[in-house]
Amino acid sequence: MSLNAKTLNEDEFFFGHKACAGCGGSLAVRIALKVLGEKAIAVLPAGCMSAVGFNFPQLCFGNNAIISTFAGTASMLTGVEAGLRAQGIHDFHAVGFAGDGGTADIGIQALSGAIDRNDDILYICYDNEAYMNTGIQKSSLTPFGAKTTTTPAGKNIRGNIRPKKNMFEIAAAHGIAYAATASVGYLNDFINKVEKASKIKGTKYIHVIAPCPTGWGTATDETIDFAKEIVDCGLWYLAEYEGGEFILNHQPKEFTDVAQYLKKQSRFAQLTEEDIDTVRNSRDQKWESIQKNYKRI
Repeated sequence: MSLNAKTLNEDEFFFGHKACAGCGGSLAVRIALKVLGEKAIAVLPAGCMSAVGFNFPQLCFGNNAIISTFAGTASMLTGVEAGLRAQGIHDFHAVGFAGDGGTADIGIQALSGAIDRNDDILYICYDNEAYMNTGIQKSSLTPFGAKTTTTPAGKNIRGNIRPKKNMFEIAAAHGIAYAATASVGYLNDFINKVEKASKIKGTKYIHVIAPCPTGWGTATDETIDFAKEIVDCGLWYLAEYEGGEFILNHQPKEFTDVAQYLKKQSRFAQLTEEDIDTVRNSRDQKWESIQKNYKRI
């Protein structure tokens, strides 16, 4: 029977952490470990989840977990997997949890190498769209128009002027064994993709949107709403890459209002109608490409 929120393991493997209220990243880690179980070995670089999960003398992981260098999530996963296999141990999952900056910027070289070797690891990027742990600086996964401490809103430039990097398609371009996008707003989809990835040999990459109330400027009880709305308005999409094919898992019948999604977050409060049109047009162009190149299920 396929896992879902009702049949998920009741044991907890990530608890008692010090994450901010409403943290989407901590939810992604918690749910993924419940799917993978006690024999998962977690690797976490510098970032929100290592900062809130390894507080001496309290370790917030119920299974084996270790902090890696900021750039070395994937390379340390390689070592964990190879070391256990060399000891004749095979019943385990080597899983990494890294933020957007630790994945798309600082850690992309090690991740690319791991995919090239086809190491039997699972890499999960919890994407809160900025370097939140160190004060909300821009990463290459920060969306256009977002205000951060390094992309402030001024008279002439209103936040980040660069588009969000598509790490999912970058991973797929390597010919990876399996890649997927997800959102904590669509939890069953995320659960199913983690479960599926756990059964595939080779390198797996899951990119999950995980809102940050602190950095996004939203209420702490609205995390799931925003994680769902970003999909519903078309600014994020749920998809898989496997066997050389892109597969679209979910298509809204009609997109919800992009302007409404943006205006409810203080990081976008400075945007003009022209800026919002830019975001909307970029979304439409991406979805034209998806319709041409992605298979629907």
